[in-house]
Amino acid sequence: MAQKSTIYKIELTVSDMDRHYYETHKLTVAKHPSETDERLMVRVLAFALNAHEHLEMTKGLSTDDEPDIWQKSLSGELELWVALGLPSEKIVRQSCGKANEVIVYCYGGSAADVWWQKIKNSTTRFDNLRVMSLSETNTRELGELASRSMKLQVNIQDGDAMVSADDNVVYVTPVELNRAGH
Repeated sequence: MAQKSTIYKIELTVSDMDRHYYETHKLTVAKHPSETDERLMVRVLAFALNAHEHLEMTKGLSTDDEPDIWQKSLSGELELWVALGLPSEKIVRQSCGKANEVIVYCYGGSAADVWWQKIKNSTTRFDNLRVMSLSETNTRELGELASRSMKLQVNIQDGDAMVSADDNVVYVTPVELNRAGH
């Protein structure tokens, strides 16, 4: 018998001083049986960093042809495709062809470094691709914040994020490896 996803209820308050976006999102997130708490929290962080009224979590790990997070226009065009982890060059290429903007949040320490060195030269032709790296320490600390019912506050300023849950605070500094348009 297949394992079922675990449901997480998250009240996510985003204060993004960089984009002047201040909103609270009530998210119901399904954690795939093979997904770790660390990956779940990276997904929530990526949502916060790109928060918008039309941003949505997708089925993620359970489908190959969808990103982890996306934003569609009112007419159904894919405006933003957000992928997590270490997607293959083929997935990155296909994503860049489908969406106006693609952001990959890679993490995993040295594995992420090896992945980037392997695919960076083949991604230079994509003007709509941003690659952001999250440190292994940051993502591990984020994973420790996970609980089935969460109230998270994410403050973003100068590209840095402060994620707080109860009395716990994690500071995350995403490092831009590739900027769209360059």
